[in-house]
Parts: sequence; C-alpha cells; structure tokens
Amino acid sequence: MKEALYYNKLPDNSVQCRLCPNNCRIRIDCTGSCHSRKNLNGILYATNYAKTTSLSLDPIEKKPLYHYYPGSMILSLGANSCNLHCSFCQNYEISQSECHTHDISPEELLETLLKQDLHQVAFTYTEPFTWYEYMLDCAKLFKPHKIRIVLVTNGYINQEPLRDLLPYIDAMNIDLKSFRDEFYKNACQGKLQPVLDTICTVNGFCHIELTTLIIPGLNDGADELTNLVDFVAEVNKAIPLHFSRYYPRWKCAEPITPMETLQKAYSIAKAKLEYVYLGNIQPGDYYNTYCPDCSTLLIDRCSSHIQTDNLPEGKCLKCGKVIYGRF
Repeated sequence: MKEALYYNKLPDNSVQCRLCPNNCRIRIDCTGSCHSRKNLNGILYATNYAKTTSLSLDPIEKKPLYHYYPGSMILSLGANSCNLHCSFCQNYEISQSECHTHDISPEELLETLLKQDLHQVAFTYTEPFTWYEYMLDCAKLFKPHKIRIVLVTNGYINQEPLRDLLPYIDAMNIDLKSFRDEFYKNACQGKLQPVLDTICTVNGFCHIELTTLIIPGLNDGADELTNLVDFVAEVNKAIPLHFSRYYPRWKCAEPITPMETLQKAYSIAKAKLEYVYLGNIQPGDYYNTYCPDCSTLLIDRCSSHIQTDNLPEGKCLKCGKVIYGRF
C-alpha cells in the first residue's frame, strides 16, 4: 500500500477522497466506491498499488488507438478497480469485484520493458485513474527512458489530479459512453460532465481518441448520437471516434448491436468528423483510415500486416494533408 494523493482529513477521522468526481467520504476501515482507496486510522491508502490483474503484449489497435504508431505493440496491464459501475461492463470480473493480482513494482515493470525492447506501456483493462499513484510513479521513472505512456480510461477524474498527471501522458483513449447524464447516472452510477471536461482538457495536450460502445435502446438514438458528434466536432473534428459493437455482459441483457445501428452512427459522425471507425465487427473498410480531403487509403488494417505506405511523415501521399496522430 501507499498513501493516496488528493484527499482531505476530516474531524471524525474519516477522509474525503478528491481524486474523482465521486468525492467519496470514507470512514475508518472502509473503502471508496472504487474499492482501491482505504481509510486506515485517518490516512487514505491506495491499496491496489503495484498490483496488476494481467500483463499482456497487445497491438496498439486493440486499445483502440488507430492514429498512434499504427502496427506497433504495447505492453498492457490493469488494476483490480474502477470508479464507475457500468451495468454493461465488458471486464466486470476484474473491475467490479476482488480478483487475483500479481505484484509488479515500477522498477520491475521498467526492467520488463527494457529487456523486451518495448517503448510503450498501456494502463488499461479496468480504470487506470484508480491506479493513480502507481501510474504516476511509473511515468516519472519511465520518461528518461523515452517510454510512452498510454491510458485507456473512462475519463472520470477531477481536474486537479488530471492536470498534474498530463505532462507524463502521451496518449489516451477515453470512453464517451453516452451524451446523456441520465445514462451515466442509471447505467454507470456517474455523471457526464466530468468526462466532457476531461476530453476538453486533454485535447491538444496529448494524443486523444474516443470510443462509444453503442447499446441498443440505451444510447443509440439518432438525436443523442448527433449531439455526441456535435460535441466532438466542436472540441476537434480531427479526434478519431470509434463506435464499438456491444455484446451482452454482466447485468446488461440487451441484444447485440445491429450492424444497421452502427452504420447509422457512422454516417452521422462522418458528416462532421474526419476520422470515424467501427469496432467489434468483422474487419473491413470501417477499420481503414482514409484521407478526409481526397479519400486516399492511408492505413490498410485488413491486410496481414498494417500498411502505411501512403502516409509518409504523417501526410497523405496524394494531396499532402497532415493527418492527425503520431506515425
């Protein structure tokens, strides 16, 4: 364990955590909503420090990050915690209840990266912001070695800790689960506005991509999708937006997202955004990257190896348009 950052001590020996918008008030011997921060004798501890549920080598596209060193591999690990409780959680076994973990210190993780000649690491699978102290220590240790730090996150964090962490982060994929506060309240036990604030803060600071899991009857309405797309376009129309197909998980029994619904979302987004993708479907054109100006195929993700021949120095080979991302 390690003493947590961002909390206030209260007169009755309880504490108030200030890491995320839940702002949990935690009594002695109790934990916050994320189950990873515990009050012991009036001091808040990060009980999940350096404990990972898994350690895996993934293609960067699985994060999903399509405009960040496409075709590269990334070492991925995740904590046993989350500060939202989404009824449709795809990784609920490791995010919503206690499970077996392995200890790996920042120094051991660095040794693994250097030994395997890996240059990037992703904090993913569950919610990395509930692993804040561990991530921060890793990031500070890794930066002199030019190891890139990636977060796959729900974006549910308060602004002060977010801004303090951002100088160490190279890329994020943020889940924008819905554009209705009612959805966040009922399906996730959270709020929408903090996620929107995170997206606005992160844009321009590091590489960013967004993902929306489309669930039939819950967040697939044309008006909601239009409002979501309008928000992204207002922030930055070059931010890649991934619409992902939902499959029933945990407490959510809605049917699998129809392809027609995904295509509807794609059409709405393509009218206003430069880069839109569909995920959790059979590989095809929806996985590829095309120049938004001249429609040249820039990144072919359907071949046996990802092809980027038409993207020299991050520019379209045909028309010269600068493409958002890191290549």
